[in-house]
Amino acid sequence: MIDTPQDSPVTPPQILAPAGSRDSFLAAVAAGADAIYCGLKQFSARMEAKNFQFGELAGLTDLAHQKGVKVFVAINTILKPGELTDVQHAIADLQATVLPDALIVQDMGVIPIAKRLGFTGEIYISTLANVTFPTGIAHIRSQLGIDRVVIPRELDIDEIRLMAQSCPPGLGLEVFIHGALCYAVSGRCYWSSFLGGKSGLRGRCVQPCRRRYTQSGKSGRFFSCADLSMDVLAKVLLDIPQIRGWKIEGRKKGPHYVYHTVKAYKLLRDYHRDPDSRKEALHLLEYALGRPGTHYRFLPQRPQSPIQETRQTGSGLLIGRIAGSPHNPVIVVDRGVYSNDMLRVGYEDDPFHMMKRINRDVPAKGRIPLSGLSKSCPPNGAAVFLTDRREKSMMDEIQQLAQMVVAGDSARPNRPNLPDLNFRDKSPRGFPIRDQWVCRTPESNKPGAHTGIWITADITPGMEKRLHQDAFIWLPPVIWPKSDATYGKIVRKMVDHGHRNFVLNAPWQIAFFQSSTRLNLWAGPFCNATNPAAIQVLQSMGFAGVIISPELFKNDILNMPAVSALPLGIVISGFWPLCISRILSDAVAPELPIQSPKRETAWVRRGDDALWVYPDWELNLMNHRSMLEKAGYRMFVHLVEELPETVSINKRPGKWNWDNDLM
Repeated sequence: MIDTPQDSPVTPPQILAPAGSRDSFLAAVAAGADAIYCGLKQFSARMEAKNFQFGELAGLTDLAHQKGVKVFVAINTILKPGELTDVQHAIADLQATVLPDALIVQDMGVIPIAKRLGFTGEIYISTLANVTFPTGIAHIRSQLGIDRVVIPRELDIDEIRLMAQSCPPGLGLEVFIHGALCYAVSGRCYWSSFLGGKSGLRGRCVQPCRRRYTQSGKSGRFFSCADLSMDVLAKVLLDIPQIRGWKIEGRKKGPHYVYHTVKAYKLLRDYHRDPDSRKEALHLLEYALGRPGTHYRFLPQRPQSPIQETRQTGSGLLIGRIAGSPHNPVIVVDRGVYSNDMLRVGYEDDPFHMMKRINRDVPAKGRIPLSGLSKSCPPNGAAVFLTDRREKSMMDEIQQLAQMVVAGDSARPNRPNLPDLNFRDKSPRGFPIRDQWVCRTPESNKPGAHTGIWITADITPGMEKRLHQDAFIWLPPVIWPKSDATYGKIVRKMVDHGHRNFVLNAPWQIAFFQSSTRLNLWAGPFCNATNPAAIQVLQSMGFAGVIISPELFKNDILNMPAVSALPLGIVISGFWPLCISRILSDAVAPELPIQSPKRETAWVRRGDDALWVYPDWELNLMNHRSMLEKAGYRMFVHLVEELPETVSINKRPGKWNWDNDLM
């Protein structure tokens, strides 16, 4: 291997490692990561990771800083109204005890809280905030003072370049280069929340996309993706100076994964022209115990589908199969395993799924008995995966570093008086009660109601002239970089023709409107506004009203108008998507029913370079209409979606989280 990095830019991008536990944090330091991102016990988009207490994180961060490694803390969930005080305390404690180099945030309400508290680090926008198009980039820097944007995994290299070219001075980008791929576009998945009250936007996703589904008699994991792995293609990113970080996903992974992926991408960044270094890096990635890798959409001329029915998508290295009799099953391993290795039998939705820690070395073709089973017996041929390994050399490095950590004080620090959390600067102006039926094609206005219409990049020419001027124009939940200019033109045409009512489904879409003084701009439900702090930020950006996220439960929904700086609306009926994606398996046909293992039915619809996955039942809060009006809601949205001929409406209550406190 050569001794000096090749052709590195003046400031090479950071290798940014995940850490969900102490050992993974130390593995990242040992492997030579430039920065580490981690979460607290609360407000982390990976709540199933162990995460960190303040005292523990303070000691680890001090060690990292001694080694020249930066530490970023993710407070990247949407926040319920009652959590704002806890977030304020968390940031104050971070500033007093940990001094992280940056916060990674999804909820815009965190930004003013951090600034009021005098947080000294930088603030980064999470990929869950869904910044997907160039026009919004400059607006984020000028309006919110953001230092870095974590862009979505769905972008190809040409789209990444478009995003980079729009970065103003002082704003950098962070790009995912390795790790799990969600089926849904970041920040546009409600599947887990809709079906079970555990929100992916709050870090509690139960991964319904990983399950086995059935369509037209065929069964498969139609939504389960392989991992993203840029591997040797990552070098293409080196000539984009706005990219400040190469991000490795995996805060639920163990130290083995962290150590090997960091080592691999350091080689691919610093020695990408050296064949031996590339070969070694690929070997490290293969051995990192992730899912099979894919370049996904990175090369637009050669996109790869991350969903392939012929290969497994289980996390870990496929290492063996189940054999033997039903009463005496054994694992037959294809390669050697070592004492303390962790094996997973089957997939998480299999009735026989289990985890097994190995207590002895077993050679290739060896047999490991499974005794004392508390679940059903795994069938012959069931896959077995190696999910974690603790090699002695790596663990020795980790232990040496652990001895250098000086634990921080676990007691809560003495805080100064915290600022008052009053986010309602003024009462919302008078606003009449309205209903709005949002369609994909123009409809005549109903008496006393305003029609809403989704616009797409391929909108029919002249539509701005045919729509009633009182109609609300709905921008889509996702705008891709190559559609940016098209939407800018559509908006200008609409405004020039006299339209003034718009619903924007990402806060950054307000950048399409040069002056909002004579316009009525509402933040749509996909802006995921769930608390008064976020609403105040939307007010400062120029929004006139907010349609809140449907993810909240009854008490939070009813209490929001009393603390909101803007008039509020709510989606009260209609088909709400389980998720929005950019991926369609070859095994799935749009407009046909797809059934889950629990007999839930969904269907997929194409729309504007995106795929909308819907359940076969509607969101319906109509029985609570009078209660919502009394609480102060003024805009009632009905989402109109024509069912495919092959799908029938399921008569479910459709309350979503109304009766459940969102987890």
